[in-house]
Amino acid sequence: MAAKTLHPDRPLFPLGTVLYPGGQLSLRIFERRYLDMVRECARTGGSFGVCLILQGQEAGAPALPAAVGTLARIVDFHNREDGLLGIQAEGGERFRVTRTRVRSDGLVRGDIELWPAESSQEVPVEFALLQSILERLIETMAPHWRNAPRHRYDDASWLGFRLAELLPLQTDEQQRLLEITDPVQRLAELRDILPRFQRA
Repeated sequence: MAAKTLHPDRPLFPLGTVLYPGGQLSLRIFERRYLDMVRECARTGGSFGVCLILQGQEAGAPALPAAVGTLARIVDFHNREDGLLGIQAEGGERFRVTRTRVRSDGLVRGDIELWPAESSQEVPVEFALLQSILERLIETMAPHWRNAPRHRYDDASWLGFRLAELLPLQTDEQQRLLEITDPVQRLAELRDILPRFQRA
């Protein structure tokens, strides 16, 4: 892996789910600390870090976030029918948190090391079944990916991240797949997990 890039003092949003590079995230924003975070990102064009919650809850007292997460860039805002702010964000680079602090309003901020994007690797022929499975999952669960170019399915990184977000995995499995830095190894782990769903 290439040298990591340091970024100090990024806002972090601990969530009960894992965001992958290229993934889509819809959030309902109602706590003051996160409204301020969204305002900051909109003003500066910056992003916030999404980390899986290891301890605690999404709302209320600050939660303990996982050390490895994904940057989220806000791509759309909308007012929801319930009167709350809705945002759509897209997953960017992965990062590791090196230090965290909690502001007086409860917002967790951290110093992070950005991970470089994974290099493009063609999907080995022994994982062709995973391409077919992803096509079926997208058809039923992720219509926003239906028009994805065919070459995306041939990219081991894209294929693995999309399967990891669509398969009904445990959150610790999702986090482990996020932290893998070899896209072919990620595909191998996903292939080994599949029999569990076929027996169901």
